[in-house]
Amino acid sequence: MLYRQHLISELHARREAFVTFERTWSAEVRAYAGRLRALAGQSAQAIREATQAQQQARAAHKPNALPTDELERAGSFVVPFEVRWRAHEEARSWALEVLAGRVTCATDGSQLLPGREINLPVAAVQVASFENPHTADGRGYRKEAHFELVTPDELLATDGGKITAADIVGLRRFALELRVLGEFMERKRGWQARGEHVPVALFDGTLLISAAQIRTESNFPTKYIEAVARAVRLSRDAQVPLVGFVDQSYARDLVSLLDALNKDARRSLMVYDAQVLHVPADTTEETSAPLLASWGDRTIFCHCLREGLTAEFYDGNKPLVGFIYLQTTGEGTPARLDIPAWIYEAGLLDEVVDTVRAECVVGNGYPYALETADEAAYISGRDRAQFMRALQEFAEREQMPFRVARKAISKAHRR
Repeated sequence: MLYRQHLISELHARREAFVTFERTWSAEVRAYAGRLRALAGQSAQAIREATQAQQQARAAHKPNALPTDELERAGSFVVPFEVRWRAHEEARSWALEVLAGRVTCATDGSQLLPGREINLPVAAVQVASFENPHTADGRGYRKEAHFELVTPDELLATDGGKITAADIVGLRRFALELRVLGEFMERKRGWQARGEHVPVALFDGTLLISAAQIRTESNFPTKYIEAVARAVRLSRDAQVPLVGFVDQSYARDLVSLLDALNKDARRSLMVYDAQVLHVPADTTEETSAPLLASWGDRTIFCHCLREGLTAEFYDGNKPLVGFIYLQTTGEGTPARLDIPAWIYEAGLLDEVVDTVRAECVVGNGYPYALETADEAAYISGRDRAQFMRALQEFAEREQMPFRVARKAISKAHRR
């Protein structure tokens, strides 16, 4: 149990450290917000040239992101959402109109890691998909579950200990989620010729994984990278939009761009893009609205050039994935949407983003399709107990030794 009084005493004792951190962080994030706001009126080409000049002058790192030509059309880094409602009923009416007759599909997954409490190494992944055609009569949706065991020989293939069984199970779940979305994209291939609305596939996570993000000496990270890159390329080939939705993003791509443009400013490792977009800028005015001031506002589309991205995420020198930040709640930080670049180039960005907005209206700030897939994929403690019983029955039937540690049995009784 948690001893609350000890926690309160420790918080009081450490108060000065928290206050100092908040002051420093607040000043830095507001400074970044001001610098991002100052890019209004510049051209994407001018920003690209400025970052190149800085690199040549001081051997600076390349920026992790560069703006597209949408910067000139928008006149700032933010594209405001012009639709306004007086009540939630009006918002839902707008959302239902956007989604009517449009197919969306989302996947999410859970995993079972029995761990050391049993002597038979086995795990499982479960991925649920929710495909909704948004028909007038509410029929035709598909909610399916996909279940796979991870067998002992697979779990023990840890490359000499460089990766863990949890890594192996996580990759299996990750790849299965993307595979199911890939099957949806294949089914929707040719939607233009059939006169259908733009379909949208939603993935709960990033579409940008660099080798630097996965710290291991083995070749295991390449499997993650290949799975994501394969889905991105399939989206482009099938011309079916795929969106990676990151609810709490800690990406620093815009921060990296601002660092690359400013030779004098001290770089901060405490500041993330979503924070910069959510706080008021550091100005002399008493009040200054955040960059993403209202629900539905978004940033312009930027190409992602994140350090560590491999050749799979490029077509020659052209990045295959970009991103925007979208304000999907009234008070929280914006969500990040990773979006294949072909969607922007094909002129489908606004329609795809409106689809995500509509899903967030129905889901009260989070895409309803992803919410439904998450609920369907969730594995409870009761489910885990059923899994263990089924595993034990299977082992007994096959005359294999199976033992559950007494500590695990004790915990199950007590909790």
